[in-house]
Amino acid sequence: MDPIRVPPEMFRFTSGDRAGLYVAVLHAFAEANERMETALGLDDVRARMRSVGWLEALEDEDLTAALGQLRAWGLVDVIQNHSENYRTATEYERRNLQYSLTRQGEAAFAGVLHAISLLASTGALQTAVLDAIADRLGDLVRELDQGTDKRVFTVLAELEGHLEALRANTKQFNGELQRLLRAEGVDLAVFGEVKAATVVYLQEFLTNLDHRAHTIAERVGRIESSGVSRMHERALAGAELPQLPGQDPAAAWLEHRRARWEGLRAWFRPLAGSPARIEQLNLVGRRAIVTLLQVLDRITESRRRSSNAVADFRELARWFTVLPETADLHRLWSTAFGVGSARHAHLAHPDPELVSSTTPWSQAPPVDVSALLRASGRTERFSRPGRVRDVAAVKARRAELAALERAELEAAWDMLDTGGVVRLSAFGRLEHEVFERLLDLLGRALGSAPDSEGVRRGSTADGRVEITIRPPTGGGQAELKTPRGVFRGPDYVVRVSAPGRKAGRDE
Repeated sequence: MDPIRVPPEMFRFTSGDRAGLYVAVLHAFAEANERMETALGLDDVRARMRSVGWLEALEDEDLTAALGQLRAWGLVDVIQNHSENYRTATEYERRNLQYSLTRQGEAAFAGVLHAISLLASTGALQTAVLDAIADRLGDLVRELDQGTDKRVFTVLAELEGHLEALRANTKQFNGELQRLLRAEGVDLAVFGEVKAATVVYLQEFLTNLDHRAHTIAERVGRIESSGVSRMHERALAGAELPQLPGQDPAAAWLEHRRARWEGLRAWFRPLAGSPARIEQLNLVGRRAIVTLLQVLDRITESRRRSSNAVADFRELARWFTVLPETADLHRLWSTAFGVGSARHAHLAHPDPELVSSTTPWSQAPPVDVSALLRASGRTERFSRPGRVRDVAAVKARRAELAALERAELEAAWDMLDTGGVVRLSAFGRLEHEVFERLLDLLGRALGSAPDSEGVRRGSTADGRVEITIRPPTGGGQAELKTPRGVFRGPDYVVRVSAPGRKAGRDE
């Protein structure tokens, strides 16, 4: 990719003592172009300058000098008007020369306007733009099949506009988001509210973002399967570009369209091995949410406490710098960090008579010091240990309940064992607990994939009970009654094999 090169004189008009005059002149020409007036005389330039807000008195010599300087920079061109009839020499001098913007002048003033609008605008993450991109891609798919070339061009232009809005807004919002994450030294109340609102904003945008990105990528693939070059050729025919002498705009137009389409692919359907930019945006948004929540926690903690540890240590360091005496420094250290006399100095050995009072501490045997003494200033007090609870009755009760539940489960499986292939309606009436077991088995079987004969299989978690079902050949509805209601559904052909029973033969 070639580096971006800007003509050295292109933006010279924005600096210097007369920068305001130069900008006003270019603004006047831009306003005239909006009204299809491409060439202006001195009087026309002065009138247009008043309409854009230049109210200072301006002599012809100053205006001519400004136009001459802009012409020297390649921003303004001058031609002679041969189509007018001039009655006097003065009128000839004032109306003969006509000034107009060059392409470089149009680009320079457009760059200034873009910079000003960028400074005044605010980036945004808009799900509506993603939905609009998806809608326009869907329209392109339909127009390529049955639409006209003009419709293909207009839909493609709308798609590129939405993509450019997504890129610009996302880039600007990401810059503002990173500046917000780095912001320090502002009012904590306002700062906390802004961060909390940003977290909610990001969470709303990230909701269903994967689904929207998948929809767009799928529609991009459908267009590429039908041919991107074909789409661009049809759009070129619908654009109806003018045929200018000396150049063919079609090649540059097609190259610009291909670059825009590659940008769309980079966002939603990149080549193999390259991450999609929408995924990177998703990752950046989730990381920002975590970072903002962490900052909000720190703000909440700092509001709850009158001061934080960093401020306390800084204040303590200032106190150390102003104390003149060493004794005062030691006293401050002891006060700040709790360094005092040894609390265990009063402790004695189990048999003090074995250790003389004159024995140095370095030579005396150690004394056991309680860990509780450091925390609370008290030693442990030993008392009788608590009685161990007798859990024999609890264990017996639990064993009894487990045996009862197992017996009930075995009875339920025995009741459900069909001994062969039966209709679901053959169960008739069931206790509600047994019905729940049957319903669980049916759900496991229906959740599995059928084999080549349409049979579905399911089993319990321990694999001891298995159910096979197949669709009813003659249709019909099964009706199972329980104490809590009636269950109705397709009358499947069912076989349940439970432990202790031998399965019968298939019909």
